[in-house]
Amino acid sequence: MTYEELVKQVKDIAEKTDAGRIQEHVAFQFNIEGEAAGAFYLEVKDGRAVVEPYEYYDRDVLVRCTAETLLKIVEGKLDPILAYTIKKIKVEGDLGKALLLKEVVGKKK
Repeated sequence: MTYEELVKQVKDIAEKTDAGRIQEHVAFQFNIEGEAAGAFYLEVKDGRAVVEPYEYYDRDVLVRCTAETLLKIVEGKLDPILAYTIKKIKVEGDLGKALLLKEVVGKKK
């Protein structure tokens, strides 16, 4: 899998996500390690989840993981809290907002 394919997959999933429950603005930057390495962000704003292939310097949360782990999380196959607990992801930034990732992923409209 390439970086571009990963971003497209996450973007396609995010467009089908129900982010309406999140009333605040939150920006996650994902730094992917290994296959499909690169950085991109997922921003929740106005009840929509948007994914773009850029770094987000004013981010709330930075998540480091592999492409495989991220796909499992966004597809709802791996709980992000469990992934953090078993050290599949590393998180920097606002941990309160990091918990909102669980509300964004795996929840279809």
